[in-house]
Amino acid sequence: MKRDLRLGVNIDHVATIRNARGGGHPEPLRAAKVAEAAGADGITAHLREDRRHISDDDIAQLMASLEVPLNFEMAATDEMYDIALRHNPHAVCLVPEKREERTTEGGLDAAGGFDHLAPYISALTDAGIRVSLFIEPDTKQLEAAKKLGAPVVELHTGAYCDAAGQEQDRQFKRIVEAADVAEKLDLECHAGHGLTFDTVGPVAGITTIVELNIGHFLVGEAIFGGLESAIKRMRALMDKARSEAGGERSA
Repeated sequence: MKRDLRLGVNIDHVATIRNARGGGHPEPLRAAKVAEAAGADGITAHLREDRRHISDDDIAQLMASLEVPLNFEMAATDEMYDIALRHNPHAVCLVPEKREERTTEGGLDAAGGFDHLAPYISALTDAGIRVSLFIEPDTKQLEAAKKLGAPVVELHTGAYCDAAGQEQDRQFKRIVEAADVAEKLDLECHAGHGLTFDTVGPVAGITTIVELNIGHFLVGEAIFGGLESAIKRMRALMDKARSEAGGERSA
């Protein structure tokens, strides 16, 4: 089966709802299995320092039960590094993290944090874990990612999704240009953050981007029509946009 663009489903905010009341429901693992069945190519989960949503037990359950790859989002800290080595996920995406932020508010400063990031990227790579960096669509950050030896970058699409009119056009152009630079640098290019049914099409049509990671919007839509339905609709919109752009990539 041909698949022109991979979809990673982030289940963090299923855990946010669970943790708001305590107890065990709704279960992030159940959401992950629904996403698998609905056509997700991977599952993303961010284990934060303060454990505000995904827990250590969630990561263990996901690793034991998933049939699709787990993309383990984490800050570049010794604690998270040790957890990554213990579970050995398919991929680790290094992201910025601040205790006071509600969600990840911007890309990782790969250029400014080069010396801090380098040993983590090297050690994770040596352990056989594929490393990606969640960065702004900026040439300086892409060049830093390449020098750091990370084979994958994920472009932060939040500014594009939050904008309107000419500003949204400008932010989209940044993503297009960054994806082009990534290809020239031989970096696999992913994108995500804030994507919705209304904003996913243009990004999915950028044929040098091979994966989109989407979570909060899908979990929100699940309240109204179910998680399976939301994922299938997102998958269809992505496939339509990529098909119209002429891109095709095997699953």
